[in-house]
Amino acid sequence: MSLLKRLGFYLTGLAIGLIFLAFFLNRKKAQFCYLPNCRVLKELRSKPLSYSEILSRQLSERKLDSTAVIGFLTNGDIDFGASDTKAKPCKTYVIENEIEGQDAVLMLQNCDSLVVATQLRWRP
Repeated sequence: MSLLKRLGFYLTGLAIGLIFLAFFLNRKKAQFCYLPNCRVLKELRSKPLSYSEILSRQLSERKLDSTAVIGFLTNGDIDFGASDTKAKPCKTYVIENEIEGQDAVLMLQNCDSLVVATQLRWRP
């Protein structure tokens, strides 16, 4: 069998495999989180979320609602240097995001069955 014939078979099989893979990934809405930031945010989104009194007051003062906090959990960047990931029983995470054109930092506590948003700070 010549090299061109083998290359043709290989490319045909590769094309069919890529088409099947594209249909599979598009139907299942598969999401692959390999990096630590993505994995932690996905875990935080999977648990019920509650708000502390301080955060509720801060949100009402700025006339923000829960979508601002959800924006942190979808588009935020975790500052692992400022977070306490070894704390027991609840790990503390510091998430940075932009709200209404300003940089903000949200502090969360990740407990076994619950995520508690504790405080929102604005950066100058």
